[in-house]
Amino acid sequence: MHARCLYCAVNEILYKLLSGSGRYGELYNMDEMDFPTPDVTVDSVTPEELKARIDAGEELTILDARMQSDYEEWRIDGENVESINVPYFEFLEDEIDDDVLGRIPDDREITVLCAKGGASEYVAGTLKERGYEVEHLEDGMNGWARIYERVEVDRYDGSGTLYQYQRPSSGCLGYLVVDGDEAAVIDPLRAFTDRYLDDVDDLDVDLTYAIDTHIHADHISGVRALDAVGVEGVIPEASVDRGVTYADEMTLAADGDEFEVGDATIETVYTPGHTSGMTSYLIDGSLLATGDGLFVESVARPDLEEGDDGAPEAAAQLYESLQERVLTLPDDTLIGGAHFSDAAEPAEDGTYTAPIGQLEEEMDALTMDEDDFVELILSDMPPRPANYEDIIPTNLGQQEADDEEAFELELGPNNCAASQESLAGD
Repeated sequence: MHARCLYCAVNEILYKLLSGSGRYGELYNMDEMDFPTPDVTVDSVTPEELKARIDAGEELTILDARMQSDYEEWRIDGENVESINVPYFEFLEDEIDDDVLGRIPDDREITVLCAKGGASEYVAGTLKERGYEVEHLEDGMNGWARIYERVEVDRYDGSGTLYQYQRPSSGCLGYLVVDGDEAAVIDPLRAFTDRYLDDVDDLDVDLTYAIDTHIHADHISGVRALDAVGVEGVIPEASVDRGVTYADEMTLAADGDEFEVGDATIETVYTPGHTSGMTSYLIDGSLLATGDGLFVESVARPDLEEGDDGAPEAAAQLYESLQERVLTLPDDTLIGGAHFSDAAEPAEDGTYTAPIGQLEEEMDALTMDEDDFVELILSDMPPRPANYEDIIPTNLGQQEADDEEAFELELGPNNCAASQESLAGD
């Protein structure tokens, strides 16, 4: 058997074995196996360059060479992006099937991607040898997951400046409030600990607080990592009963507690429902950082703490929090959640924020009675976040993960909302 064919056969067998056994960490690392070196030079594009082209509205065609199951769960998409999925092993034979090549346009440039960049370079090379105009994405979806952008919230009218952090790969959002010579970050991600420290250095301020809204189920929190380098870590007091092992090392935020950042005040607002400890933070009376309680396109899912059995009670608790703690704020109060989905529409300033009054007009769920609300959010919940059964105990401090393990645990979509479709505009 030709060496390339043998490689293809072994690789495909390994993939099927690992996929069937649920050993996804090893499955993910398969992309680091050595691929045959292309006989032609292949141009590459960085994740940041690709993101800029998508944002600019450039028409792009992406060939995603990951397995179909990975592609269906999580991929780069957009109104101006045509995405095609052909797994990389289809290109390992000397003679590529005509049906495979027939699925790939030959009248435009193709951007090939995979999990970590190895397979895509090889696939791009084989296509270039056949006359295709191609490039490949450096570091693949791993590199895409390292994009983290900071966007100013223009409509914030409190003291100082407010920024929203955005992670396009997973829809994670965080907030940085800066006033005077102080700053605080809300819902930081461990993977970007150095980024927060670099940003405050660039802004010539001290990072005073690192604050979590709840025990996250889709990513590893950065609060403890920042606390370890001298930033005051803050977690909701109401989350401790879930089994937080490091509570004695943190400042506990109870309903009504305030944190001063320059002349800006961050007020703690207890809003249970998504989890029993879910806590929002009102930033100088202008923006409510709602964590996973309310998003600009949906509301929280209620099943990640107590499962399906506890979801109805949690949904009723969420309804009460929204009606009594959130929607009672002035209509011009901005809402900023901890996530956004593909269904979310950014505001004119590029942030995923919206005034309460606008959300009430656009989202029927916010004006329903309790029974209808509970029925709606229990009716069509998406799959739970990938690896949430490992991420939650890691965030509780009950198990450990090194930086690489933590990063791989949180790859993929967040799925923290009650619906994958927008509830706004119903």
